[in-house]
Amino acid sequence: MTAVLRAEALSRVFSSPSGDVVAVRDAELAVEPGELVVIAGKSGAGKTTLLTMLGGLDRPSSGRVLVDGIDLADPATDISALRGARIASIFQTGGLIPVLSAAENVEVPLRIRRVDPDERDRRVADALRSVGLEDHTRQRPGELSGGQQQRVGIARALVMAPGILLADEPTAQLDSETGAQIMDLIARLVHDSGTAAIVATHDPAMLQRADRVLELHDGVLRRREQ
Repeated sequence: MTAVLRAEALSRVFSSPSGDVVAVRDAELAVEPGELVVIAGKSGAGKTTLLTMLGGLDRPSSGRVLVDGIDLADPATDISALRGARIASIFQTGGLIPVLSAAENVEVPLRIRRVDPDERDRRVADALRSVGLEDHTRQRPGELSGGQQQRVGIARALVMAPGILLADEPTAQLDSETGAQIMDLIARLVHDSGTAAIVATHDPAMLQRADRVLELHDGVLRRREQ
C-alpha cells in the first residue's frame, strides 16, 4: 500500500539569542491509509513542531513533506487547497466556536468548501452520529462535557472525509477514562474510514490503541522500543 503522508529527512531549527535550537532532526516517516501512528514524547519534545510541518502549517528548515506524492515545499503547490481537501486536525481543546451549536461547528468546513446544503446536512448528521452525539446537535460547547466537546471536534475533522488526520494531544484536557474513550473512538473511525492518522501524545495509556508507535526524543524520531 502506498503512503499518503511521507516525511523525508525533515528538520526544523529555531534561532534564539543563545544559539540554534533543533526541534526536529532528520525525521523519516511514512503513513498508509487506515493506519494509526502514535508519536510519543514528553512535553517540549518537538511533537507539535513535527505535526505543524506535516500539516503544512510550518515550513521545515530542511527535508520535505509529501502528501499523496505532492511536495508541500513546491512553489506550485497550493497548500491551503491541499489542506482543505486532504488534511484535518484535532486539537487539545477541540477548538470549537462557543456561539455555534454542535451541528453548526461540524458544518463549518463544509460551508467553507461551499458544499450543497442538503449534502451538508446529511454529512453533519452522519458525522455526529458516528461519534455518538446525534442527540446533542443543538447544544453549544458550553453545554457539553469535555469529552463531548472533543467528540464534536473529531466529527468536524472527519466530516470532509480527509485522507490524513493529525491530532495534537487530543486527550490532554480529559480524565483518564474519557481520554481512553476518545482514543478508542479515533482508532475505530480511522480504521473504518481508511484515514491515515498521526496522534501526538505524552500519555502512555494511549499507546496501546496505535498500529505503530514512534518516539520523539531531543528532536529525533525513532521506533519505540518494546
